[in-house]
Amino acid sequence: MMQALQCQHFGPVADVQLVNCDKPSAPGPHEVVIAVAYASVSHATGLMIEGRYQTRPPLPFTPGTEAVGHIVSVGSAVTRFKPGDAVVAIADWGCFAEQVKLPEYTVYAVPDGLPLLQALPIPISYGTAYCGLLWRCAMQPGETVLVLGAGAGVGLAAVELAVQMGANVIACASTQEKRDAALARGACGVVVPDANLAVEVKAMTAGRGVDIVVDPVGGELFAYAVRAAAHNARLLSIGFASGVLPTVQPNLLLVKNLTLHSFFYGRYIGWTPADERIVHAPVLQRAMETMLVWARDKRIRPTVSQTFPITELGNALGVLHSRAVVGKIALTITETTS
Repeated sequence: MMQALQCQHFGPVADVQLVNCDKPSAPGPHEVVIAVAYASVSHATGLMIEGRYQTRPPLPFTPGTEAVGHIVSVGSAVTRFKPGDAVVAIADWGCFAEQVKLPEYTVYAVPDGLPLLQALPIPISYGTAYCGLLWRCAMQPGETVLVLGAGAGVGLAAVELAVQMGANVIACASTQEKRDAALARGACGVVVPDANLAVEVKAMTAGRGVDIVVDPVGGELFAYAVRAAAHNARLLSIGFASGVLPTVQPNLLLVKNLTLHSFFYGRYIGWTPADERIVHAPVLQRAMETMLVWARDKRIRPTVSQTFPITELGNALGVLHSRAVVGKIALTITETTS
């Protein structure tokens, strides 16, 4: 038996219960079983529990889409891992449990020397930022990137990765603590998320504007950012943390030759009905290896700023929704010294 958080019905997070349940069965040929040390808490966690996410798991289910820990067992066709290996993984759900069984395709080796908690934000937050910047926007060294929501999750990851890959970054964040965090990770300037954003950005760029806008926030902030874009800039929409869908004035896109890119990372990690994770596994595994090595070598600094016991999911989500979090937060599933 093992302990796991279980959602019996879609509704309030307070209704999720810690239960005793069976451990996962033996892995299939291309599956692994992981003993979970920590699991990420995200805005999607609460939406999935409430039944408002684009994916609705069959009930009952265990939430949690990102975990780090050690391999317990591997399937007969798995050659990339062996029991005892430290790994970080993406799941459809199921990570808020002492053990989880997953397809091997979105499981990644944690290099020696990288603490487990630092590896945890890489697959989803850093993966979204990395693939959005490179695969969708074809970012080049020397370009200027404006990152909205730059203090938490995907935003802070985008700041670090863009700097690491040679861009000049202007970070937009709601608190001084978040702006300081972005500066500490290499941003060359910071702005606040208000109606003066475009004026401030233009002042920092000699009137030119930015080449890329990274937007995980949505809402009216996106409209401000469009006015901060240079001619021929790319706009990258990757989420709506504000809870409000952005609106675009097509005339601004037209007269400035702007390109609007949408990026759904879920396509690459199996979160669509077609489940394309096998197709995209090779290129995504190379991307993860790159970022995990950068983290080990301290070229980027993935941050989990707070951890909560497995029994305090509601408190963790409350802190997350307060928008005071720098980086990510996580649940401690099992005690670990790594």
